[in-house]
Amino acid sequence: MTTHDDIALIKRQELELALPRLDEDVAFSIGSSVRARALVEGLSLVVDICTWDRRLFFAATGGTGPDNAEWVRRKINSVRRFQRASYRLVLERGEAPLPPQAGVDPVDYVFAGGGFPLRVPGAGIIGCLTISGLPGREDHNVGVAALCEHLGLERASYALAAQ
Repeated sequence: MTTHDDIALIKRQELELALPRLDEDVAFSIGSSVRARALVEGLSLVVDICTWDRRLFFAATGGTGPDNAEWVRRKINSVRRFQRASYRLVLERGEAPLPPQAGVDPVDYVFAGGGFPLRVPGAGIIGCLTISGLPGREDHNVGVAALCEHLGLERASYALAAQ
């Protein structure tokens, strides 16, 4: 798959993996499934689910630390600012910090995979599902797999190929 193909698939993910609603129960269901997968597969990661005004779910597994929560914060800011998955930003713009002319500080924003915009039809992008702890492409795929599971969709149809 080319970078162009990956970007096209992520755009499709962003549109089709919309949630009928986002509330505490939905966040708990999705977040708990990510944590359960991490425990079964021995993955060290943090999962965060938030709306733009508050956190709905947060969990960390062994092997993570304070830096993971900081990466989550910066990924959320990037998703909110640019209204797209943070891994799509990596593919479109690279992982280098934005220049000062962009008006964003690398202390608060990062282009790294794992932040996924949560869209609710009729409301737009209202929050973010964020994974931190794995390489960026894997962080992204973990989030996409959790959304597919929650929505009853075949995750193989939406997963980015392993590199």
